[in-house]
Amino acid sequence: MKKHITSLVALMLFSAVAFAQKYEFRIITTVESIVPNGLGRSRMTSSNETRDYKEFTTSRSEEDNSRNASDRADIRVKAFDETKLLNFYNLGGIRFQNIVANDAVVTSKLNAMSEEGWELAFVNSAVESDAGKDDGVGIFITRYVFRRAKK
Repeated sequence: MKKHITSLVALMLFSAVAFAQKYEFRIITTVESIVPNGLGRSRMTSSNETRDYKEFTTSRSEEDNSRNASDRADIRVKAFDETKLLNFYNLGGIRFQNIVANDAVVTSKLNAMSEEGWELAFVNSAVESDAGKDDGVGIFITRYVFRRAKK
């Protein structure tokens, strides 16, 4: 009986530690141009700096409308990696070879992140375009959210 209680306590402690594990997160963003004729720019970006969101957050109430967040210029990150990607279109139209080339470059980054101990937690993507009669601009954006246990 004593063994069972000891095992149960050990299991409970292990579970509590496992659920209380803290993670750090990192986001990699790809922006791929869907501008016809290859006129757009496509890139994969990742920040080399951190920011504390609290420094840029304004708390307001009905009684207090004062601004307490830092200037927008302070938010800018100047240290980042920018990897060139190919545009989805060229003069001949959609270019599937460019899409596959981008996939190879992004896969390389995902593999490198995995080797550094990062786990791909979420992927979000969207397309922006005015989609009007003369639609000639747009981007395809994907955010890869990674996490790893804090050291």
